[in-house]
Amino acid sequence: MGDTRSSTNGRRPGATLRAATVSRQFDGVHALEEVDFELARHEVVGLIGPNGAGKTTLVNVLTGFDFPTSGRVELDDEDITAWPAHRRARRGLSRTFQQGHLFPGLTVQENVEVTALGVGTGAVEARRRADELLSLLGLADQAFRPASLLPHGDARKLGVARALAMRPAFMLMDEPAAGLHEGEVAEFADVVRHVRDEQEAGVVLIDHNIGLILDVCDRIHVLDEGRTLAEGTPAEIRANEAVSVAYLGRRRGAGGSAT
Repeated sequence: MGDTRSSTNGRRPGATLRAATVSRQFDGVHALEEVDFELARHEVVGLIGPNGAGKTTLVNVLTGFDFPTSGRVELDDEDITAWPAHRRARRGLSRTFQQGHLFPGLTVQENVEVTALGVGTGAVEARRRADELLSLLGLADQAFRPASLLPHGDARKLGVARALAMRPAFMLMDEPAAGLHEGEVAEFADVVRHVRDEQEAGVVLIDHNIGLILDVCDRIHVLDEGRTLAEGTPAEIRANEAVSVAYLGRRRGAGGSAT
């Protein structure tokens, strides 16, 4: 396929993001328990599981918004476990949030420009980058609208545009398709592929839309009660009985396949 995912020679900076036996406890409750997770550039990895499985906690640990009780987070074999979020962002880790984290007093375009400026982009390039990303996300016609007035689905798209404004090596998306209607979900799948293929970033995608996950992901990592339940290609996960029971709540022969 022409990429360098499996090679340690000549890799680009920020080519591998890894969690190594990561655990996270909250008042004795294991939100994560010895989870191993790896993401390379040029791939989309779905992160799925029931509510409370530890998905957002893992993203928080990877991006520096939380820290593991034990284990390591590595970027190209460098230990970044103790790095705060802003330092990881400078090294190419970007994320979206379930709650949006927008600047409500700014326009849609200003939200993207400010994010680009925050990582050292010049003013002219920040404006060009905002125009490009708003067009990509279908928000160009709302560029001068206050972000506070966006409907929920468009606010999610703006969160993705802001994350992309940082030109990330890795982009971690937490429920980005929530609130999108069926046609918008199909368009969003193309955006995710664009991030992987054109922006050359690795993507972690958390979403409850299993159709989107199976369609766009190269690999899928399934969590259940803080532990890794399964890993594999979409076809392997679709055929996995344990995933069907734990995540989809049914057994084969009693309600269909894992779709």
